[in-house]
Amino acid sequence: MYKATIEVRLKPSVLDPQGNAVKGSLHTLGFEEVDSVRIGKTLEVWLKAADEQSAEEQVEAMCKKLLANPVIEQYSFRLEEGA
Repeated sequence: MYKATIEVRLKPSVLDPQGNAVKGSLHTLGFEEVDSVRIGKTLEVWLKAADEQSAEEQVEAMCKKLLANPVIEQYSFRLEEGA
């Protein structure tokens, strides 16, 4: 069993209106030192894979096919065995 922790976030060149809204709210609350906010998502996926290479290949395929939009998002992941 493997646990994949996948982080998906907008590419740096893509505008993040949600992040800008959070930044504005933080400023309103008195956190003026906040310079920028980027919003992303974290997913945890548990896999019944035979080995680490198989788990890695599966997670890579999931990200490319469904979990991340390669046009505007980038992703990274890490695997933990026996999680």
